Amino acid sequence: MKTIAIIGGGITGVTTAYALARRGFAVTLLERHRYAAMETSFANGGQLSASNAEAWNHRDTVAKGLKWMLRNDAPLLVNPKPSWHKLSWFAEFIAAIPHYRDNTIATARLAVAARQHLFGWAEEEGIDFDLKREGILHIHRDRADFEHAAEVSKLLAQGGLPRLAVTPDEMRAIEPTLTGQFYGGHYTESDSSGDIHKFTNGLAQAAQRLGVDLRFDQHVTRVRADAAGAHITVTHNDADDTQRYDAVVVCAGTASREIAAMLGDRVNVYPVKGYSITVHLNDAASQAAAPNVSLVDDATKLVASRLGADRLRVAGTAEFNGYNRDIRADRIAPLLDWVQQCFPGVSTREATPWAGLRPMMPNLVPRVGRGKAPAVFYNTGHGHLGWTLSAATADIIAESVLAALGAPKPSVSQRTAQGLKMA
Repeated sequence: MKTIAIIGGGITGVTTAYALARRGFAVTLLERHRYAAMETSFANGGQLSASNAEAWNHRDTVAKGLKWMLRNDAPLLVNPKPSWHKLSWFAEFIAAIPHYRDNTIATARLAVAARQHLFGWAEEEGIDFDLKREGILHIHRDRADFEHAAEVSKLLAQGGLPRLAVTPDEMRAIEPTLTGQFYGGHYTESDSSGDIHKFTNGLAQAAQRLGVDLRFDQHVTRVRADAAGAHITVTHNDADDTQRYDAVVVCAGTASREIAAMLGDRVNVYPVKGYSITVHLNDAASQAAAPNVSLVDDATKLVASRLGADRLRVAGTAEFNGYNRDIRADRIAPLLDWVQQCFPGVSTREATPWAGLRPMMPNLVPRVGRGKAPAVFYNTGHGHLGWTLSAATADIIAESVLAALGAPKPSVSQRTAQGLKMA
């Protein structure tokens, strides 16, 4: 049986492991933490948001970034201290501006395709992840943002995603708890929300039932590939161990750049920090005052999702500050203020802060495909759309591995079909 190593136990690593296991491969997942989904997949905004497929490579984004550079509470914050990594990333980001339309359309198309896999897997495996299929409402505070969003809606439609413009009255009908003055909004009924951490761990358990070897506390220190396959050295309990696999799939988030360099590839992922708070709705008044529809505030670059009856997740901002994971009070404060302004009946007395690093490619398109060596594959760099795109990119990379290595045995779906035919 063909052996596949996956480096990384976040949402992309776990979905990839599951997709490969369904095709009959012997899969080993290597994760440096004690559990799955402990970094970027731990406490994100909770959105499965094809409507957020717009690429950031736009002149308006550059202008706003320059304007906000000296504001500590800015939605987009760039540490002016230079580094080669940051400079090269921004140079490629600017170079990708001419591809803004095509990349937005392609990403929307991929996000729509991902839904079929993700919802199907969750139903088949019985994964409870606080799923709410109530849509996502984008709110706009001025005419300029609304009109820009209307142009984005045209691109999303080309990617197969309908999005409806709504008036302030219609916005309040969609989400009655929303407070404030707004110019208008856009509503995507087919989008949804849920708890990424619960989903990832549930799918990891499902992958394990399919035979995936989940190995935690595995610090990958060396990776090399040759004609014989991939050789991976990990440190576990202060001991080094090297194993050979027929192929490796790098799903290592912000660590993918370093691992790719060991393999002779260039994957220019940059760690774009985002923050979140989980507001605990401990009283009936807060639960009644919190939204049920997931929201995106385009002006503040914040999102909000209801997770079950007693949690509200608010997340956002983009901070270009290297591999810094510090949780800054001045970056958390705008999230708390936003809740108080938009949902004044929600108590923020108990709110858990978090910060994570989004692995982002300069063109906002994930790296999904083969490396230079025949045994090397990548599924990484999904940025702020990791959960939204993961099921589709996992299926794509699993098919790529299958095409390269051949079918090890009938897949789960094939065996199921054969069984039904015989019955």
